[in-house]
Amino acid sequence: MRKIILMLALLAGVVTMNGASGPVVSKIEPPDWFVGLKDASVQLMVYGDGIRGADVTTDYAGVTIDSLVRMDSPNYLLVYLNLRGAKPGTMRLTFTQGKKKTTVDYSLKEREKDGTQRYGFTNADVLYMLMPDRFANGSVENDQVGGMNAYTCDRSKPSLRHGGDLEGIRKHLAYFNELGVTALWFTPVLENNSPDQFEFSTYHGYATTDYYRVDRRFGTNAEYRRLIDEAHARGLKVVMDMIFNHCGFEHPWVKDRPCKDWLNLPEWLEESNGTSDSRGTSFTQTSYRLAPILDPYASEVDKKETVEGWFVSTMPDLNQNNVHVMNYLTQNSIWWIETVGIDGIRMDTYPYAFAKPMARWMARINEEYPNFNVVGETWFEQPAYTATWQKDSKLARENSNLKTVMDFAFYAAVDSASREETTGQWRGFNRVYNTLVFDYLYPNPSSVMAFIENHDTDRFLKNTKDATRLKQALALLLTMNRIPQLYYGTEVLMNGVKQRSDGFVRKDMIGGFPDDERSTFTETGRTDAENEMFNWLRTVLHWRSDNEVITRGSQVQFIPYGGVYVLARSYGGKTVLTVVNGNDRAASLAVKRYAEVIGACARAVDVPTGRTYDLTRDIELEPRGTLILTF
Repeated sequence: MRKIILMLALLAGVVTMNGASGPVVSKIEPPDWFVGLKDASVQLMVYGDGIRGADVTTDYAGVTIDSLVRMDSPNYLLVYLNLRGAKPGTMRLTFTQGKKKTTVDYSLKEREKDGTQRYGFTNADVLYMLMPDRFANGSVENDQVGGMNAYTCDRSKPSLRHGGDLEGIRKHLAYFNELGVTALWFTPVLENNSPDQFEFSTYHGYATTDYYRVDRRFGTNAEYRRLIDEAHARGLKVVMDMIFNHCGFEHPWVKDRPCKDWLNLPEWLEESNGTSDSRGTSFTQTSYRLAPILDPYASEVDKKETVEGWFVSTMPDLNQNNVHVMNYLTQNSIWWIETVGIDGIRMDTYPYAFAKPMARWMARINEEYPNFNVVGETWFEQPAYTATWQKDSKLARENSNLKTVMDFAFYAAVDSASREETTGQWRGFNRVYNTLVFDYLYPNPSSVMAFIENHDTDRFLKNTKDATRLKQALALLLTMNRIPQLYYGTEVLMNGVKQRSDGFVRKDMIGGFPDDERSTFTETGRTDAENEMFNWLRTVLHWRSDNEVITRGSQVQFIPYGGVYVLARSYGGKTVLTVVNGNDRAASLAVKRYAEVIGACARAVDVPTGRTYDLTRDIELEPRGTLILTF
């Protein structure tokens, strides 16, 4: 019965409307709200033909209407409520125009948990990032949904929808437990109702057309909640991917802007840098250059191009400097936390949005949910740039309040190191050493998210199946002072490079779709090489779980010596030594050089293999060999 009630509540939103001859109220967002939040105010965005001119009243105990904001468009009205004294229940709102009235029942809900009981992800977790459309198809019935603009589902096309969904993920929750990851990050699951154009579609999820509805080709809001509940029951967290920088072109706000500055439409650039898309829409595209945002010498035109330009023609840029836009987005993130119980947020294209309103959003989230975590995509390969965006950075002009940033510097360094010899001061794993040197810039290095690949990069393996080099990168990723993030399929040697389409690095997980001839989700379905890689990673992940040496230990790194790079973690009398041979020939670990971390210990065990090593003599390493020694 609880699930039925939940489903109705999630899908209904506006429960009752009366007075067909009165003002038209077609939708209210958020569709419901919660009492007991630290900030008792809520902005209701009311949609309806001519609704701007309506007056609004309510006699619900404890609720006052602070203000009405009449938008430029006649089809929107913002109603600001104060819920300080309200209790859960059904509030009746009356919309009046002249002598005509419409009444709407609006649900005020009790929170399931106090804000302090919402826990985010930390460096004790390992995030597993996946694309729902490419992971597993649990229900073929939603592959093609009537009324949706993008109707095509074709696995032969890298850029079209392939049919993966939330049910497919739910059916494989046991797989994540077997592998040993602790948190799941999905690319966005909200509605992307855009047409397929030139083999381009929005299967990736980054062009939102409804912020309060799961895309029906992925499932429903209730199915999303069910997936999260079952993940929690298995000890798995769920991180929700959000986008505040832009929306999808088919969002109602684009055809009917609530107000003139709801979107960034920088006419000041159109004459010199304007572009028109296939629909004749005039816009300015971002330069994709993030440097001007922090550059003390940046020109105004460069800064505006970055943050006010559209990401692509199908993703109009939202104006976070409009207080009502930012209220909408802030409330949306809170609504999903409360409604489905997500454990964290990954914010897409973080620096492309205006910094000050984003900092206010983060301050609100941190105040409401002090243990919650948000990671921002900060795609810049210089540690000083990334560190500036982390909460409490002394490098920043203003505090971003963003707890976690993404380490693109490590990604770039380890990617290059895998393809070159470790020689001199700069090549090979010297790159990783030289990157970690700058950890003093981060207010909290243990709250930086590191990765070796994701949905926007080439696969680490490129077009090879070289597990030897992959193990080196993963060994460092999983033992260094970071929050590690894996990309789906890495454990079974998925490869690919970006060509005409990003789809080549977003391939389907083999076995997740009904017509697959084998399944990499099972031991019998994997090849010998895939099983060897899967078992290696599984062993390391389960060893890492609740390992205080990794989550709380001090870190020492050694300049690569003889082509060998060594990273040490120590805590409570225990030590982990990660050793990688950065050359394509055999090498030797000169044990005496590492006496300060080895001490008097004479024996160590390699985590992946269980093999014991004598620490009183030098250790021979195979070409590109990797050890994770614990003692």
